[in-house]
Amino acid sequence: MNTTPKTTLITSLSEVFTADAVHSVVRDAAILIEGENIAWMGSAAQAPAADEVIDAGYRAALPGWVDSHTHLVFAGDRSQEFVARMAGQEYAAGGIAVTTKATTATSDYDLTRLVMGRAAEALAGGTTYLETKTGYGLSVEEETRHARIASTVVDQVTFLGAHLVPAGMNAQDYTDLVCGEMLERVAPYVQFADVFCERGAFNEAQSRQVLAACAEAGLGLRVHGNQLGPGPGTQLAVEFGAKSVDHVNYLDDSDISALAGSWENWDAATRTGTAGTVATCLPACDLSTRQPLAPGRELIDAGVQIALASNCNPGTSYTSSMGFCVATAVLQMRLSIEEAITAATYGGALALGVQNKVGSLEVGKRADIQLLNAPSVAHLAYRPGMNLTGPVFRAGIQVSGKP
Repeated sequence: MNTTPKTTLITSLSEVFTADAVHSVVRDAAILIEGENIAWMGSAAQAPAADEVIDAGYRAALPGWVDSHTHLVFAGDRSQEFVARMAGQEYAAGGIAVTTKATTATSDYDLTRLVMGRAAEALAGGTTYLETKTGYGLSVEEETRHARIASTVVDQVTFLGAHLVPAGMNAQDYTDLVCGEMLERVAPYVQFADVFCERGAFNEAQSRQVLAACAEAGLGLRVHGNQLGPGPGTQLAVEFGAKSVDHVNYLDDSDISALAGSWENWDAATRTGTAGTVATCLPACDLSTRQPLAPGRELIDAGVQIALASNCNPGTSYTSSMGFCVATAVLQMRLSIEEAITAATYGGALALGVQNKVGSLEVGKRADIQLLNAPSVAHLAYRPGMNLTGPVFRAGIQVSGKP
């Protein structure tokens, strides 16, 4: 019996943007896949033989997106909240309660179907590694149910019981519940924990309690921080060694310095050493909430590793389009196309702790590859709003798009 993995050669690529440490671009290229992994990359003229050959038709190739921040487990509609916000109403965290009510009323079957549909949309848009959070349950039973459902659909699940204090419940009592029975019940289904450290949500002491309890339970940490104004979220994330702090719209010099300091033992040139706290920017959310865009340019210049993520959710960012986030980062956050793509691929992998597996096109890594219906990755920002995603490969298998 032949146990040798099948080989597939994707050839006639106009360019391959690897998102590796030096942002390599290989032109007139080919990629050899063996089983689930990349076995070779280089000039198409020097490509080895393979069991199957796919002609890319002079498309550009880049890594699949790694979307490190989504909220896909929800039901209901909040479009009227969006309309009101566009008319001038200020965003506040309270809209989460609307989604919680609708989601609680939705059956396991229907909720699973909704999450699967959103994950499929993301995959068709080039997202090959996907995180999502709980946080629309806000009770022991519902948070556990949402974590269980999410664990059957996405790559990583984050426990966000500390999303909002339910109406009529004492904030400290609810924080204690999150850190006790809720955490214990949810833990088997999740890899990370998060806390919404923000006015209207959880204060510094409560956030600290949540992070400490979840760390003791063996979960990786992340923080929703500095979204609606200055606050302690970023400093807490660094203090607790969180993989990421997400939103980061309102940072002062001390916040940026703390983030930069967390990367002092990381060699960006070789991508070795101890990774610090990733600053995850969510530009689609910033546009929807009319918050200032996160200072991605300043963070990069300070030596902070950043990620771009969709924050797909029903209230403030109902999109899974990472291409849109990349275009926005280039056009409005002053990132180069190379920086934006890297933040949306390798940066997301860093934020999820899977940078040795996905996030860049390198020999030995998982073959998560997207082809663009364009000759250059520059078209992602050059032609904003256009759906340029062509064939998508995940773990070496074409999962979306026409050949």
